Amino acid sequence: MDGSKAGSFKEMPLGIDATTEEEYASQSRLLQEFTGISSIDKAWIFKSDSGIGSQAMFSISQPNLLANKRKKFILTSHVLRESNNSVNFQWAPFPVEMTGVSVMVPSPSGAKLLVVRDPEKESPCQFEIWGRAQVEKEFHIPQSVHGSVYADGWFQGISWNSDETLIAYVAEEPCPSKPTFTGQGYKNSTSADKDFGNWTGQGDWKEEWGETYAGKQQAALFVMNINSGETQAVKGIEKSLNVGQVVWAPPVRGSHQYLVFVGWSEGTRKLGIKYCFNRPCALYAVRAPNFESEADGPELNPDGKFLLFLSARSAVDSGVHSATDSLHIIDWPMDGVLSSSTKIVDVIPVVMCAEDGYFPGLYCSSFLSNPWLSDGCTMILSSVWGSCQVILSVNVLSGEVLRISPTDSNFSWNVLTLDGDNIIAVSSSPVDVPHIKYGYLVDKESKDTAWSWLNVSRPTNACSEKVESLISSLQFSILKIPIRDVSYSLTKGATKPFEAIFVSSKTKRSDPCDPLIVLLHGGPHIVSLSSFSKSLAFLSSIGFNLLIVNYRGSLGFGEEALQSLPGNIGSQDVNDVLVAIDHVIDMGLASPSKIAVLGGSHGGFLTTHLIGQAPDKFAAAATRNPACNLALMVGTTDIPDWCYVEAYGSEGKNTFTEAPSAEHLTLFHRKSPISHSSKVKTPTLFLLGAQDVRLPVFTGLQYARALKEKGVPVKVIVFPNDTHAIERPQSDFESFLNIGVWFKKYLS
Repeated sequence: MDGSKAGSFKEMPLGIDATTEEEYASQSRLLQEFTGISSIDKAWIFKSDSGIGSQAMFSISQPNLLANKRKKFILTSHVLRESNNSVNFQWAPFPVEMTGVSVMVPSPSGAKLLVVRDPEKESPCQFEIWGRAQVEKEFHIPQSVHGSVYADGWFQGISWNSDETLIAYVAEEPCPSKPTFTGQGYKNSTSADKDFGNWTGQGDWKEEWGETYAGKQQAALFVMNINSGETQAVKGIEKSLNVGQVVWAPPVRGSHQYLVFVGWSEGTRKLGIKYCFNRPCALYAVRAPNFESEADGPELNPDGKFLLFLSARSAVDSGVHSATDSLHIIDWPMDGVLSSSTKIVDVIPVVMCAEDGYFPGLYCSSFLSNPWLSDGCTMILSSVWGSCQVILSVNVLSGEVLRISPTDSNFSWNVLTLDGDNIIAVSSSPVDVPHIKYGYLVDKESKDTAWSWLNVSRPTNACSEKVESLISSLQFSILKIPIRDVSYSLTKGATKPFEAIFVSSKTKRSDPCDPLIVLLHGGPHIVSLSSFSKSLAFLSSIGFNLLIVNYRGSLGFGEEALQSLPGNIGSQDVNDVLVAIDHVIDMGLASPSKIAVLGGSHGGFLTTHLIGQAPDKFAAAATRNPACNLALMVGTTDIPDWCYVEAYGSEGKNTFTEAPSAEHLTLFHRKSPISHSSKVKTPTLFLLGAQDVRLPVFTGLQYARALKEKGVPVKVIVFPNDTHAIERPQSDFESFLNIGVWFKKYLS
């Protein structure tokens, strides 16, 4: 063969023509620039060695596409408050990468830092105790003691005791032993035979907590002495309890130390727990193991007068996976003697229906490790308020709740840490990358509760000049969408307008309207926030307007609006989305012929419903791990109870069974997008995770095959190692690259 001719032949990926390949190349270069933007995940404050100002430490992450992992960095800064009400952050010249680190937790005084590196395969779990200048201690805990430390934000709990000699934490129990066989049959555990020609069986199958917990052992509680490295499992906890979120109770001189934790009981089955706040749990107290103290430090006086906790009782009682939270306190006995008659005091009750502009209820999944102002009764936290995340101050004695992030801002705000009575936070919007903010009370001496927020200088540019130029040409607003066809049977909260975030170009292009992508969140009981998303900013930057719909049932709008959706999925939520689309068309913000729809999970349920119920409305669709057929899902998902609650409403919690009847399956099919699949005309892109146990891959494949059977243009990409979220860096990149190219193809 002629070598020159062979060299000129260019093989292209299957199903891609030359024009599409050029679009791939162009969009991929831009998407890489967006993907490279780092995220500010956490922050801590320490006393400055000089006594002037304080030291801030930020945990930053960034996708590494080549390694298909997220890199973690630490970046430090000296924080100085100036006399003219300004603040000066003096940043370290470079961040430091924390390779292999799963979690970091400073001690209460800030003098020590726990760094945990989880094991690879059968290696020990590595604990490091850092001082200000060096690693002071290093302990390797073998797999025979425990497996990986839980760092998932759910079971995760790491807590230092008051004199900083003991650390309580949650880790996987050791793997149970499995049967061993030889050529002679079963090998008795007491056998002295040499290990030659043996093989290991599987042993008993055990239930797992579903999505992202495949292969994980039960969460158990341990305490480590950091002076000796001695580690003990905490005794006195029922074997059926999975533990998490541990804290030390205030120490009492001459008394045993106690640990307080959250416990989830297994029951007859472990249902999926990720994103599911409706799994019953309770608070427990248990005596900590006794260690001989080797510390010479002073015994700290107790200052904990009460125990504060969030409750998801509304979710547990109704069966929905997430709902409006409530906040409670328990007076902690100063003598350390616990009583079953301890009184629980409500601080923030569940808000059913708020008047316009007023506190809509608490939507907060966690607290800071130290959320308290110096008065000892005011805590600072982040919560959802409509389509925004805001910062609240809560007086736990009076129950007063104040929104202290700017009320005239549609940005989303998240508190990172407290610097004394000041706040370090991060603020962003769909068209503004995250910026660090520094908040302080304008007048501490008066009763005025106004907070002022200062901009903090960046250590580097947050994004490339190209990305900055592109997003600076965008704008966003939050639209109030009145509901259509108000029913007298609806509660007051369910009749109020819902919201949608609209992102568009500031400059008018030649066409009257840019193509519109309608974005739908999953859940359904979560919310799309007005915060920065690299993926969505990328879609905006390649010429699409975005309509991000928070249909009724979303968090942040009161419990009545949220509870109006169960029993009405596939109708109320679908109608809300169609009303939102018509609203922007009527405002002249969208062209009826240039609309695409994109959603994952329950957002995929809505996407596939919409292209079936409104087959002439959408020019293109894309979906990630969609719920297309509840009758198939109920027998394969880790959350079969979800199907009952969302299809039947409040009665579904009690109707739920592992053996659905023909009547149940008929209703599930009727509520599902697959029942409308014969009407679909819309070209649809499917992005599926092969390791998804929430919506197993065959639910999406079944629907895709049904469309193919009708001749509808379909493209399917299956990511073999991804779970429900499809969040591995390479998978997320390929997903949104294909979404951009797919929508360009059908909306240009």
